[in-house]
Amino acid sequence: MPVSTNHTRQEVNREISSRIARANGSAGSNGGSHNGNSSPMTGARISEYFGINTLGARQMRDKLPREVYNKLLAAIRLGKKLDSEIAPKVAAVIRDWAIGRGATHFTHWFQPQTGLTAEKHDAFLSFDDGQPMESFSASQLIQSEPDASSFPSGGLRATWEARGYTAWNPASPVFIAEWAGVKTLCIPSVFIGYNGEALDELTPLLRSSDALSDRAIGLLELLGDKGVQRVFTTLGPEQEYFLIDRGHFALRPDLVMAGRTLIGAPPPRGQQLEDHYFGGIPERIQACIAEVEYELYKLGVPIVTRHNEVAPSQFEMAPRYEETDVAVDHNQLVMATLRRVALRHNLQALLHEKPFAGINGSGKHCNWSMSVAADNPDLDGYNLLKPGQTPHQNLRFLVFLAAILKAVHKYAGLLRAGIGTSGNEHRLGANEAPPAIISVFMGESLTHVIETIAEGKVTNSADQEMIKLGVARLPEIERDNTDRNRTSPFAFTGNKFEFRAVGSSQSIAFPIVLLNAAVAETIGEITTELKAELKKTKKVEDAVLKIVRRVFKETAAIRFEGNNYSEEWVKEAAKRGLPNLRRTPEALKQLVAKQSRQLLTKLGIFSEAEIDSRYHVRLERYVKDMLIELHTLRETVDTMVLPAALQYVGSLATSAAQAKAAGIGVIPQIEPANTVGKSIQALQAARATLGKAIDKAEEMHDELEEQAEFLTREGAEAMAAVRTICDSLEVSIDDELWPLPKYREMLFPV
Repeated sequence: MPVSTNHTRQEVNREISSRIARANGSAGSNGGSHNGNSSPMTGARISEYFGINTLGARQMRDKLPREVYNKLLAAIRLGKKLDSEIAPKVAAVIRDWAIGRGATHFTHWFQPQTGLTAEKHDAFLSFDDGQPMESFSASQLIQSEPDASSFPSGGLRATWEARGYTAWNPASPVFIAEWAGVKTLCIPSVFIGYNGEALDELTPLLRSSDALSDRAIGLLELLGDKGVQRVFTTLGPEQEYFLIDRGHFALRPDLVMAGRTLIGAPPPRGQQLEDHYFGGIPERIQACIAEVEYELYKLGVPIVTRHNEVAPSQFEMAPRYEETDVAVDHNQLVMATLRRVALRHNLQALLHEKPFAGINGSGKHCNWSMSVAADNPDLDGYNLLKPGQTPHQNLRFLVFLAAILKAVHKYAGLLRAGIGTSGNEHRLGANEAPPAIISVFMGESLTHVIETIAEGKVTNSADQEMIKLGVARLPEIERDNTDRNRTSPFAFTGNKFEFRAVGSSQSIAFPIVLLNAAVAETIGEITTELKAELKKTKKVEDAVLKIVRRVFKETAAIRFEGNNYSEEWVKEAAKRGLPNLRRTPEALKQLVAKQSRQLLTKLGIFSEAEIDSRYHVRLERYVKDMLIELHTLRETVDTMVLPAALQYVGSLATSAAQAKAAGIGVIPQIEPANTVGKSIQALQAARATLGKAIDKAEEMHDELEEQAEFLTREGAEAMAAVRTICDSLEVSIDDELWPLPKYREMLFPV
């Protein structure tokens, strides 16, 4: 049955039951919903088709002259620009490979400030003396000029200023997008304006990576580590999402318009039995996820984990860590592939942070670390957040750890701004996800080391102190010798930090830009302090220990090992002076605070105008999200909830009148009719208040900050009041009359 809002809820439920029965009756199949394209059930090993639609440096090695390949590798490894002299040879290899794989078009694939990706396709077709031929030049590889006028720019560009440029980022492999039998060569790119202003998410990320690398190299050289060419961050983003039936989705205007349910009574059973987490994946869902993985493997995305999450119909997939800009690209491919492949299985992937009230929402845990590219084989590939085997290695580990703690302590508000979205607002602090208060979890063993150093209870000699602390025991920290804290927004997990507060639908670029910037700044501050200390202290190790001790003591407030969900922590955090930025507008203000501006402009990550644009784009997106929700809720009440309630009361009244005419003494229909009638009156009043809130908000369109503040208070309160009444009506009205799929149907399909 085609998905259509013309069908009743009951008809859709019957069709869904039939689909599930077919899927369960054909193990290993996808329930007959696949469109006939390549199936993941090929029997081939993953290693045999992994990356077949990707052309990176490794694949180009045998196709390019050695000198050209080495220059390309330098551009990728060291973050340098592509040498224009080798561009024609590289372009020819890419063209031949793409055409050989069946691609007919190419596109510069980039990430504007929409949270999604963008692309404009151009054919390989050209003409020579009127004869058609395939061509792809170096200039077409390196740069393109899409229309820049209609992307969010936050005032950086006027609507009549259309010129913008995309430029290839050679560090991210080109790939072939393969959808509906059409193959397109995608060239991962940055997107800048006519005057060089960053219009995308990737350009600031690359700038932040350079800033962190420069300062980390300076600190390593001061520690005596020579031959470092670059320090780069690595990232492994875990992606949470829901999968529900497409038929249910189509009958829910709130899910279609806003990505989350604006009304919906809680079902008798939610996640309280704790039976979905890590449970068996239903066959229909397994078929969908397997096909998603198959498509991602062909694109070189290293997905290594899949499982049921806590909430019913919620799932997670996680990749192996990669260099950050590649991981950002790959996470965009993960989200896009989830959405597209789910449709083939008559499913809908929901990436909103809180699609269903009362059960867990979805996040994107970003596992972040720093690694070294160096001529020195002892350093090349070394993870700076991995405890070592020697006093020097562990002092190096501790000094970079100190820089991160200092960064989170000093710029907690800015990191909170990086995860500020309308969707994440419903998730953070909801007894299921890290709160809006940013803190760091270190674990019992490492906390003991940090506190011992901070308290200065042992000698100032670095060698003796490291021995007393137990150098041999430090590597055990990497082996999870302490429990994890799933309530912490920023947790150390052995050889990396897990930034757990990032929202599931977000581009991860912006939160990581701000994290990179904060850490780059504090690495630079520690380097300056260390240089000054070395004028007074002969041994580098002893000077490092003094600096580390000071930082550990100064940043004690940001470390918290307990339950971040508790009210006690909210009170304790206030005593410690930690910001609690609960609502998105107040969090976003941290972007334009004086300290943030100084940080981001000093490091060259954003200009003043680019900072203002980011703030404006994100605040405007918040306002638009809220207005869409308000309008959708009003329409749903007017066209679905109220008509159903009135029809139910009418049927009760008719039945009561018939009973009275028949001389029946007891007429039980009167009481529920009166109860529902009172709810209808209350809903009409709440709906009127909602309408006034919409009108007032729209009158404030020239005052963006005031509009956002109004919506986050009066707008949210008006929606909550309407929802409360609608949810009570849902459990009172005849099930046959209720037009919207219910939570029990969407989350527990049978």
